[in-house]
Amino acid sequence: MRTAIILLLAVTTARAADDQQKLFAQRIQAEYRRAQSEYHARTNDAAAAWQFARACYDMGDFAADDHQRESLANQGIAVCRQILGNDPKSAPGHYYLAMNMGQLARTKMLGALKLVKEMEVEFKAALDLNDHLDFGGPARSLGMLYRDAPGWPTSVGNKRKASTYLEQAMKIAPDFPENRMSLIETYLKWRDTDSSKRELDALDAAWPAAQKSLTGQQWERDWADWTARREDARKKLADLTGPVRSPRNGR
Repeated sequence: MRTAIILLLAVTTARAADDQQKLFAQRIQAEYRRAQSEYHARTNDAAAAWQFARACYDMGDFAADDHQRESLANQGIAVCRQILGNDPKSAPGHYYLAMNMGQLARTKMLGALKLVKEMEVEFKAALDLNDHLDFGGPARSLGMLYRDAPGWPTSVGNKRKASTYLEQAMKIAPDFPENRMSLIETYLKWRDTDSSKRELDALDAAWPAAQKSLTGQQWERDWADWTARREDARKKLADLTGPVRSPRNGR
C-alpha cells in the first residue's frame, strides 16, 4: 500500500508540474504575440523593439523543435541589429542580441563556437553600457558563458573569468535569486563544497525577502525554476558532503 501511495503521489506531482509548464508556455506565447504586435505598430520605438527581442528569447525556451527555436532567435537577432543600427549604445540591444545568439547556438552543431565569441563581445558591450540591466544580467551571462564554453584554444571558456563575472553580478544585485543560484551551481560543478554551502545558506536567508519583493504573475515561472534548482543544488551538495538541512518552514 505504501508503495502504491508513493507512486500515486509521484504521478500527481509530475502531472502538476506538466500543467504548470503548459501554463507558463501559454503566458510566454501571449507575451510574444503582444510584444510582436507592439513592435509592428511602433517599429521605430526602441523599447518596443527590445521587448520583442526579449520575447523572442523567452519563447525560444518553449520552442517545439530546433527549427522553431532558430526562427525565433533570428527574429530577435534581426530586431536587435535594427536597434543597434539606430543606437549603437543601446544596452538592451547588445544584451538581447547576445541572448538570442545563445538560443541560435543551441540549434547548431557547426558554427556554435563562432556565435559564442560574438556573444562574448555583445555581453561585454551591454555590461559597459548598463551593468544593472536585468539585475546584473550582462555580468551573470558572461560568467555562465565562460563557465560552460570549451576552454582555450577551442573557445572562450575560462574558470577565473567565470568566477569573476558571476561574483560581479552578485555584487550588482545580491538579493536577486538567479545571481546566487548561478554561483551555487557553478561551485557545485567545480565541486567546491565549502563555497556551495556558504552561498546556499545565503540564498536561504535572502529567500523570504525576495519572495516579498518579486511578486505577481510575471515572476511565477522564475520562482518555479529557482525552487526546483535550489532543491536540486541541496541534493547535489548532500551527495558530496552529507545531508543539508532545509530552511525553517520549507521556505
